[in-house]
Amino acid sequence: MKSIRFYLVVALLSTIALGNFVAAVYGYRSSMLEAEALLDTQLADTAILISTMRSSGTSVVEAPSSRLAFQIWTANGQLVQRSTNSATTPIAALEEGYRDENFEGFRWRVLSHFDAQQQRWILVAERIDIRTELADNLILHAVVPIVVSLPVIALIVWLVVGNGLSLVKKLAKELRNKRADDLSRLSTSNPPVELAPVVDAINDLLERLKNSVLRERRFSSDAAHELRTPLSAIKVHVHNLRQEHPESAEALQILDRDLGRLSHLIEQIMLLYRVTPEHYQANMQVLDLHKLAQTVVGDLYADIDKKNQSISLTGTSQSITGDQDSLSILLGNLILNASKYSPEGASIRVYVDRTELGICLGVEDTGPGIPLAEISRVFDRFYRVGGDRHSSSTDGCGLGLSIVKHIANLHHANIVLENNADAPGLTVNVIFPVDIDTHLFVERIPE
Repeated sequence: MKSIRFYLVVALLSTIALGNFVAAVYGYRSSMLEAEALLDTQLADTAILISTMRSSGTSVVEAPSSRLAFQIWTANGQLVQRSTNSATTPIAALEEGYRDENFEGFRWRVLSHFDAQQQRWILVAERIDIRTELADNLILHAVVPIVVSLPVIALIVWLVVGNGLSLVKKLAKELRNKRADDLSRLSTSNPPVELAPVVDAINDLLERLKNSVLRERRFSSDAAHELRTPLSAIKVHVHNLRQEHPESAEALQILDRDLGRLSHLIEQIMLLYRVTPEHYQANMQVLDLHKLAQTVVGDLYADIDKKNQSISLTGTSQSITGDQDSLSILLGNLILNASKYSPEGASIRVYVDRTELGICLGVEDTGPGIPLAEISRVFDRFYRVGGDRHSSSTDGCGLGLSIVKHIANLHHANIVLENNADAPGLTVNVIFPVDIDTHLFVERIPE
């Protein structure tokens, strides 16, 4: 993942380093020229100082420094005086001016100066390597602070860029903390010029999404009404036909059953649509899960009793933060599924308990269970084990567990399906986390 902060810091530091390098090269050349001019001036001053020396006969004297050498020659080419580190022959041509020469194993900068008053040549030389070393030391003292300051500049640039990007982090945090049903505009006010188009685009997108959700909700409501009304009318007509044409009772009974399936499918589709996280308006509150289970079991007892099945509720009172209506739908679907796919005389057990993983709501039946290879697919929409017609000849549309999954996602709960180990049947455990913030409950969960 690319980092804007890292890119800006590297780009700025590279620019600063390149600028300093160019400036240092230019400064080095300029400083070298100035240093050479200054040293040449000192060499000329030394020649003038030596010219004041009086000497008689040829003599050899100690040079004032190992980096200096000198000779004094008469106008007719006779050596008058020299330093110990110079030869007996001229170290440079007896011509006025500066030149570079080799002697004594070194490269020297030599000044030839003619003393008109005493009619003699003064030759003064200075080692070039020592001159260069002195100049380099002078320049390094100016460049080193710049190089040493680069890490400090890097830290300052890092902090400044980070501060400049703080609003981007604030914007990202605000988007991350938005609930799935919160399509209000961003609260970021007076954003920087560079960030304003992004904020405006996000706000525009949120507004379009809000309008789209409102349209879909209206469509859901209108579609549910428009689909239920003709189905109810058809059922009335089928009932009337059964009274008027008793000889067609069997065909009309099949038609009535198919109408029931269609009505159930429509109800399930509408319910599935309503409980999706982006559409469902959850009313989160602290509730007793065991008490809610008692209510649901009581409401469904008559349907279960019709199949000569028994149902029991065990466990203890456990408080969670959840939406009562959606949890009633979740438990109702699990119980009806257990009843639907269990034979007559089967038993269903509902329990509420606290485990190491959280608060568990479970439904255990004595039906045929689910093949292990298909457990991961039963939450897919319209998927039924064994195809559209289950081996139990029980009608269904394959949406019940999809609805259960959506409601579990709303509550950040995990669903675990297991075939009973020591007896036929299936156990479904819905495990709710403990101590979770209520504002997280309507977060959108991927399909």
